Amino acid sequence: MLSKIRNRQKGFTLIELLIVIAIIGIIAALLIPNFLDALQKAKQKRTVADMRNTGTAFFSWLTDVNSAAAAGQATTTFDTSAYTTCDDGTQLENVLVPQYTQSVPKQDGWKTAYNYCMNAPTAARVLMIQSAGRDTALQSGTLTVEGFDPTDYDQDIIWADGYFVRWPQRLEGTATP
Repeated sequence: MLSKIRNRQKGFTLIELLIVIAIIGIIAALLIPNFLDALQKAKQKRTVADMRNTGTAFFSWLTDVNSAAAAGQATTTFDTSAYTTCDDGTQLENVLVPQYTQSVPKQDGWKTAYNYCMNAPTAARVLMIQSAGRDTALQSGTLTVEGFDPTDYDQDIIWADGYFVRWPQRLEGTATP
């Protein structure tokens, strides 16, 4: 009897291992899409926060330099061609750093360069910050001022003259970020 106990091998059977692997596969299949969506959402939120902070710093500078009025009046359409000079944020960096902000972000959450467009500080339209979103393709021309489904990560996010022109918005709400 003692010899039978010694000959018996310890470990898992093939069926037990297959069941464990199947359970791990099912759990992974459920969690990975949620994880990937959470990564995209974090990139989108970082982009919105960067744009808001940079815009606030710019308007602080504009108020100090030109005694500017409040942010522009909201409209139903927006024309991106109303801004003449666009760059990677170097012009903004020259006037905002270090007094109004520590740095001007160069890339959005998807590691794509922001499109910073400026006019003269006395113009009616002074600053537009544009992120191309996940697809890296900038929208241009006349756009409708509206929010979009926050899970559509390919949409451009645009902040201009004190308010968001295109922004991720929950379907239930109507408030701008």
